[in-house]
Amino acid sequence: MDIIDVTPDTDTFAGNAFLALGARPALVDTSGHPEIVEQVAAHTDTLEAVALTHQHWDHANAIEDIVERFDPEVYAYADHDLRTHAIEHGDTVDLGDETFEVVYTPGHAADHVSFVSETTLFSGDVVVHNDAAFDYGSFGRTDRAGQSRERLIESINVLLDHLPDTVEHMYAGHGDEFHGDVRDVVETSLARAEKREPKYPDE
Repeated sequence: MDIIDVTPDTDTFAGNAFLALGARPALVDTSGHPEIVEQVAAHTDTLEAVALTHQHWDHANAIEDIVERFDPEVYAYADHDLRTHAIEHGDTVDLGDETFEVVYTPGHAADHVSFVSETTLFSGDVVVHNDAAFDYGSFGRTDRAGQSRERLIESINVLLDHLPDTVEHMYAGHGDEFHGDVRDVVETSLARAEKREPKYPDE
C-alpha cells in the first residue's frame, strides 16, 4: 500500500496528514490548513474516506475543505457535523488496500483513536516516533484541560495489546514516519510516559 505524507508545507503548526492510495483512497487526518486539498489532489482525483484520529484543530480543521472538494465518507469517534460514520473501539475501516482495526486510545484527547492493520499503525498523537521532546518514542502531551497522563498510559498498553508483531510502519500525528520495529517504539513511548515526568519544561 502506498502511503504519502500530504501535510501542507506551512509556516504555522500543523498535524500530519497521510494519504493511503489503493483500492479505497483514504486520508488519515486533514491537518489544520486548507492547503491540504491541493496536496491530496496532486496524487488522486478520488478520495473515498477520511478517518480522524481525533478532532484537535491541527488534525481536523481542514475537514470542511476536504469534504467540499472530494465528498468522502468521514469516520470519527466523536460527533461532527460532517461525520458519516461513527466509529468505536473494535470497529474496522478500509483505508487504501488494508483493513484497519479502530483502537480507542484517549488521554491526549477524549475522542482519540488509533488505526491498526497487519502492517501499519496510524497512531495520531497517542505515540509518535519523534518530536520536540524525544527521539525514538514519544507521546502526546497531557498537561491541558481534559487530558490525562494516567489515561494515556492505559491507552498505550491497550494499543500494544492490539498491535500485531507484523506491524512495520508507523505514521503519527507529528514528527517523522517510522519503518522498522514499531512495537519497540511504542514500548519506549510507554516507558517514558510511565516516568510521570513533564514532557515539556513548562508542563
